[in-house]
Amino acid sequence: MKKEEKEAEKTYNFIAEFYHNYRTKMNPRGWFYNEHLEMPMTLKLLGNIGGKKILDMGCGTGIYAKLLTKKGAKLKGFDISDEMLKIARKDNPKLDLRKGSLYKIPFKEKFDIVYAALAMDYVPNWDKVFRNVSNVLKKNGIFIFSTGNPLAEMLKSVKVGEEKLKVFGIRNYFEEDKVHYSKWDLKNKKVRVPSYHKTYGTIVKTIVRNGFEIIDYEDTFPSKKSKKLFPEEYKQYSKYPYFCAFKLRKK
Repeated sequence: MKKEEKEAEKTYNFIAEFYHNYRTKMNPRGWFYNEHLEMPMTLKLLGNIGGKKILDMGCGTGIYAKLLTKKGAKLKGFDISDEMLKIARKDNPKLDLRKGSLYKIPFKEKFDIVYAALAMDYVPNWDKVFRNVSNVLKKNGIFIFSTGNPLAEMLKSVKVGEEKLKVFGIRNYFEEDKVHYSKWDLKNKKVRVPSYHKTYGTIVKTIVRNGFEIIDYEDTFPSKKSKKLFPEEYKQYSKYPYFCAFKLRKK
């Protein structure tokens, strides 16, 4: 297991139970960044998935898996975190959810759709990920992945007087494969979450180089419900796209 995989595994094993409860119990209408920012975008790209054979890459605690199964998907999934998988299997006892990573997919069969929700950021070698995805996708199969928006990754908080402002251009846009850390403050648990920045140019070239074509793309915009539920977050993230998602077809 590579260094970046070990780091992601350690982080999510540590926060698994609290993270799941934070999204589903402490915030019964969902956590802003997932349920009200990333998920609406990715679900839009997934479209009608009834009867489709789908692979969930980085299934976490099975929140997506549960939702897509209710929508009629024939879903299987994997995650690198044992603690995340324990929760996912408990909530989805009928699903085949295995231990695995983006570098080592634990399935050999072919799927109609493969998706990775906010999982690509944790690994620097996207060529290997794309090769692995291609191996488990049917011809003309669909690969959807969401990731940190390369534009938003250039932002950094700067304190001006008593106010914190988000400023563009603090980080080097062209500096890739260097690990950056986001600080998550989940009430009583503070963790550093690693991510690897890619430019738009690198992402597009990686897609093309590995035999995929872009058929759709979305930038995140907060859900309508979040305007009342999370007014401060809505105000901030309706000004720029924090995440983005690509919908690809295997040639």
